[in-house]
Amino acid sequence: MTTHDLPLERRTLHGCFGSNLSPVLEIDDGDTIIFHTLDAGWGEEVRRRGGTALEVEKDGERDSGHALCGPVRVRGAEAGDILEVQIGQIRPGPIGWTWAGPRPWMAYDLRVRKDVSIGWELDADAGTATDMDGLGIQLRLAPFMGVMGNAPDEDGPLPTGPPRRVGGNLDCRLLVSSSTLWLPIEVEGALFSVGDGHALQGDGEASNTAIECAMERVELTFSVRKHKAVAFPEAQTPAGYITLGLGYDLDTAAASALDQMVRRIEGKYDLPRSEAMALASLVVHLHVTQIANGVRGVHAILPDGAISRLET
Repeated sequence: MTTHDLPLERRTLHGCFGSNLSPVLEIDDGDTIIFHTLDAGWGEEVRRRGGTALEVEKDGERDSGHALCGPVRVRGAEAGDILEVQIGQIRPGPIGWTWAGPRPWMAYDLRVRKDVSIGWELDADAGTATDMDGLGIQLRLAPFMGVMGNAPDEDGPLPTGPPRRVGGNLDCRLLVSSSTLWLPIEVEGALFSVGDGHALQGDGEASNTAIECAMERVELTFSVRKHKAVAFPEAQTPAGYITLGLGYDLDTAAASALDQMVRRIEGKYDLPRSEAMALASLVVHLHVTQIANGVRGVHAILPDGAISRLET
């Protein structure tokens, strides 16, 4: 098992998904990669606020989305397998930003009439974000990667905004260090990409952004699972086991997340479907993952130890 350090440079960056993208690195099952990422906006806001970021001449549609590192090809990964991603250290860079503004596409008027960008000074050692615009606000960091995903079985360039069954722009704030994420694989080698660092985000990502930031270090370990079947992304996190549902409305996304979780309860505890659903109503929590990406996200959380079996 090898640890690779993938440099942040023009060669390792792209802003789309697609099965026809050439891998920038090939690794073996069990290898670890240390990534260094730009923020989702390719460093433009960071530079505007006096920070330093790699300047990249973007290449049309190929770079029209989030700044992503990769894709990475995992040897031995085949369509139908599952890619296991163990999330190690995630260390934010020194500057982040958050946008808010009018949301005319929403059915309900939130009465936000002007655009604003709040800058944040990030202290990874202290775990704090302090605003740079005189608001007098300090927040606790909880960093995670907004985009982690494999290539769908479709030629690109495909937009990075909508999440897919193979992952991508999931924006799930529970995917912090020490989590393990499982992603379906649709193409040979998986072709995994990562980016869109978030120093902090609430469930929902209400303004369309988190504290967007570069990441100085993102440590991910990759394994191919041949006999673990998941239809959509699932993860073990410090908050518990989660299933991620996607849909063009929240009802569909919630039903997707809940269906996956009930299936897990059926299998793990050897229960009929209706009994598993009854248990889910008692111990499973449904949270809105994000409403920011066209495709809505809902995650179901089963806290560790929430269900116990009596000895017989």
